[in-house]
Amino acid sequence: MVSILCLSAIIFSISTILKWYRDNAKIQQIDKEIDKNLDIEMSEEEGELYNPPHNQKSDYYYYVTFPFYEVNFSTLLAKNKDTIGFIHVPNTNIHYPVVQTKDNSYYLKHDFYQTENNAGWIFMDYRSDIDSIGDNTVIYGHARLDESMFGSLKKVLTTSWQSNRDNYVIFFSTLKENLLFQIFSIYTIKSENYYITPYFRDSEEKRVWILTMQKRNVAPISTTVDVNDKVLTLSTCQNNRGGRIVVHAKLIKREKRKN
Repeated sequence: MVSILCLSAIIFSISTILKWYRDNAKIQQIDKEIDKNLDIEMSEEEGELYNPPHNQKSDYYYYVTFPFYEVNFSTLLAKNKDTIGFIHVPNTNIHYPVVQTKDNSYYLKHDFYQTENNAGWIFMDYRSDIDSIGDNTVIYGHARLDESMFGSLKKVLTTSWQSNRDNYVIFFSTLKENLLFQIFSIYTIKSENYYITPYFRDSEEKRVWILTMQKRNVAPISTTVDVNDKVLTLSTCQNNRGGRIVVHAKLIKREKRKN
């Protein structure tokens, strides 16, 4: 009996490993196909500044000089009608189309081609409104060991990544707008729902939330944030014990898309 149980465990382990490699191979294939057909330009348009601070020495005025990502979504939409945006995080592997559907479970186990895959895909919380960019827009992705999906988000916790001033931005292009966000908080935390609160009842509730997120920050930044800011949150797993890696950024400029 013991021998049978051991054999069953070995077979299960081998099967799990083989599936992991198959899922990874599929994701790598999709990545190559997307990159091959991806049409991206860097837009130098000034855009509309969002909630600029009064302090002219603020880092805000450094980051708003960064260009927008202008993405042609036609090929991506032809592959997946759930496509709602494209995200890029400097000096990570995060350079993906973002999808959204009616729940937060489907893209945990389906890839961009909507085939079953435990690597999942990068997706926006179903409660977030991509057209309005509300109080807190949340994007999720698995932390894959090969650093695909949000697997490379762990780099934001390193001294080398944090020491580069130019890393503290997130480029996000939607079907209607090109957006630029400035990072204001990076941290790890046990699994909870508070940091992914999508909307707030009033400005006081949002103020307390912002202060809490800022106090958690472990990066050498002191970005000012207030209740008028629109926040983008990136979330992924840190470990198998429920830990999370979280990045919060505030919208600093936007422009209507050209195509």
